Amino acid sequence: MNNSEKIYVVDDDAAVRDSLRMLLKADGHEVTTYASAEEFLAACKQGIQGCIILDFKMPGMDGQALQEELNRRGVRMPVIFLSGQGTIPVTVRTIKAGAVNFLTKPVDGTELLSSVREALKRGIALQGQDAGRQAVSPRLSALTSREREIMLLTIEGRTSKEIARQLSISYRTVESHRAHILRKTGASNLIELARIASQTESP
Repeated sequence: MNNSEKIYVVDDDAAVRDSLRMLLKADGHEVTTYASAEEFLAACKQGIQGCIILDFKMPGMDGQALQEELNRRGVRMPVIFLSGQGTIPVTVRTIKAGAVNFLTKPVDGTELLSSVREALKRGIALQGQDAGRQAVSPRLSALTSREREIMLLTIEGRTSKEIARQLSISYRTVESHRAHILRKTGASNLIELARIASQTESP
């Protein structure tokens, strides 16, 4: 069992925590439970992996507030919300913020396990994206502000002559900057440069 397969259950109801733990462990998952959002945040470390099964309504910080705080901290973990009742606007809001699913209690075990499998797959994909960012970030940070400006215009499809006119610099200067950009980023062509630049953007 690796860290990417861990499941964190956050629910103020002890009976729900126990039943979810038994269900998930029977399916072969490693499970840690927390009685509140605050308790989870206190234990949450950067680089934590897996997925969260999160009660939407809890005393103190509720599930949606915890999701927002995790996003603010850059903790990119798939979330499955559980709630005694849900509305379409609330469901849409949480899904847009990155939730995998919004399930109504009492939750169907088969549906929950299906959502967990989807969440764990998404978590692995997020790890790959983060690894890509970490690999290219030093290369992009080596660019000067002018080189970054020219890189973005180049990715948009502007020619060197068009960039020169827009920035009021010579064609030769643009070509020189483009050569430096390719060398610093390690890109061999425009398509690869666009891929490298896109890896620093949030999904």
